[in-house]
Amino acid sequence: MATAYNESSIRVLKGLEPVRQRPGMYTRTDNPLHIIQEVIDNAADEALAGFCQDISVTLHADGGVTVQDNGRGIPVGLHPEEGAPVAELVFTRLHAGGKFDKQGGAGAYAFSGGLHGVGVSVTNALSTRLVLTVFRDGAEHTMTFADGDVVKPLSVVGAVPKKKTGTTVSVWPNPKYFDAMTLPLAEMSHLLRSKAVLLPGVTVTLTHEKTGDVQQWCYAGGLQGYLQDALADTPLLVPFFAGEQFALAGDDVFAVGEGAQWVVAWAEEGATIRESYVNLIPTPAGGTHESGLREGLFSAVKGFAELHSLLPKGTKLLPEDVFSRVSFVLSAKVLDPQFQGQIKERLNSRDAVKLVSGFVKSALELWLNSHMDDGRKLAELAIRQAQARTRAAQKVEKRRSSGVAVLPGKLTDCEATDVNRTEVFLVEGDSAGGSAKMGRDKNFQAILPLRGKVLNSWEVDKDRLFANNEIHDIAVAIGVDPHGANDDADLTQLRYGRVCILSDADVDGSHIQVLLLTLFLKHFPKLVQAGHLYLARPPLFRIDVPALGKRPLRKFYCLDEGEKDALLDKLRKEGVKEDSWSIGRFKGLGEMSPQQLWETTLNPDTRRLLRVDYGSLNVDETNQMFSMLMGKGEASQRRLWIEEKGNLAQVDI
Repeated sequence: MATAYNESSIRVLKGLEPVRQRPGMYTRTDNPLHIIQEVIDNAADEALAGFCQDISVTLHADGGVTVQDNGRGIPVGLHPEEGAPVAELVFTRLHAGGKFDKQGGAGAYAFSGGLHGVGVSVTNALSTRLVLTVFRDGAEHTMTFADGDVVKPLSVVGAVPKKKTGTTVSVWPNPKYFDAMTLPLAEMSHLLRSKAVLLPGVTVTLTHEKTGDVQQWCYAGGLQGYLQDALADTPLLVPFFAGEQFALAGDDVFAVGEGAQWVVAWAEEGATIRESYVNLIPTPAGGTHESGLREGLFSAVKGFAELHSLLPKGTKLLPEDVFSRVSFVLSAKVLDPQFQGQIKERLNSRDAVKLVSGFVKSALELWLNSHMDDGRKLAELAIRQAQARTRAAQKVEKRRSSGVAVLPGKLTDCEATDVNRTEVFLVEGDSAGGSAKMGRDKNFQAILPLRGKVLNSWEVDKDRLFANNEIHDIAVAIGVDPHGANDDADLTQLRYGRVCILSDADVDGSHIQVLLLTLFLKHFPKLVQAGHLYLARPPLFRIDVPALGKRPLRKFYCLDEGEKDALLDKLRKEGVKEDSWSIGRFKGLGEMSPQQLWETTLNPDTRRLLRVDYGSLNVDETNQMFSMLMGKGEASQRRLWIEEKGNLAQVDI
């Protein structure tokens, strides 16, 4: 029997309780590496700021990990507003840190990986025990936590020389929050080695207490030495292209110090090595800084080829022709980086595209014209890649020429046929479809507008699917027939490498997303398993900020209320006058101009596109969940589920 739903049903999570309730929202839960990385990142931030020369990590035999640095030491005095020791706030408050006030030197770090202020507080929340030792102001201070709570308050335990400063954090992760407690040593070693690479002159040490093994890294050569070691057995086409550039005082667009450091290599064969970082944080999923590198390299090589008339008639260069044989290490500095999620695997900051591409393009243009022979080799490599791509596309077109079903009349197709590049957007509504058609890149983006809400197809037999016009058009457009999970589906006729669901950023849009996800999960499961299904994420808000000093008029887009609030907080800290900005809320995709839709949702360099996969649930568990949510005879189960989970919903009223 369902319980009553009244005022007492609402629960407010306080302190670190939200982390313990939903750890997966704040960190990876397959193993504790990420919560240890949060501590390592804090030590690296001290080194990045120029106050730390040694970072050591010790893996204890009992499962604990100690991270030690010789930086300035976490402040131990009372916070002027909170009345509690700053060291305690850093480890017990989700939004406390020295990385927020970056304009005007108010914060402790001009550039850092931490942005959300939830780093080591998450580490503390998910640990059975954490011991903090701070050397500062001629004294040794200690503090102990258990399950996120203070069990031994901050106290002075002895005197040390004034010159001895630093922070030591010992952590024992709590097994109840992680699938496995074994740290991936190869990943840990790679992480620490990359810190040494990105911090020339800083010594990074990893000690295995159980085996006695000690690994130590210190690179004076920085990025180039690192990539040179990695590509030691790979013959390079041209010498390394290395450089760095950062914004200077008086820059109208970027803050002082923002910029990038890079080393790039081209090879005709062999595996490519690609690593990128933002403020020393590894970004294995790439992001906008990598997009900027690709754009900068492409623009420079294409410009060189055109300037010297190297392009054969009829050959069109694309970014991937220049980038496909590239290995690189990229380290970007961004003042306020916006990451995708707290684990920071991908950079989303749109300004990073322009930041990196501008610096890289100008540097490579100078390098190419100073090394003419090498420039010709790079241009010829890109031309060969373009010609091979064109031949492959022509073969695909010939194979498909017979027996092709008539494409839907409302489909606006793209010019390219290479499924590695093409993508189709299933767009909610004709008006939004019109904007998408005008805003897209017709070379590789197709648009299929959908009228109204698609049929709930969870319990519809696949032989009856084509009675619904929308589903018929989707199947014919993508080139794949409906199939079951155990059927041998033919994906060789797939016309688009990415099938993207594009709907409004509101409740109705979410409903349409669920109906289309239901269709693909039930009747096109092989498409989902192969990673061809995506969700486009248009913004809900546009914020226009007036000119301030040398900064011109700016516009920002925010996905939701949380991003909007974070942006407004950032603007206030920049000194922008309260309420001088204007906030617009998009009622739907149809309200967005083609240019806005391109900038925010269609442009591969600046959009946010999420690939659909099964996540923490396996195939059977996902099907069970959808049966409960979408089955006609499951109303009672849905009601129980809503009563249990309804407090987690973010309701758009």
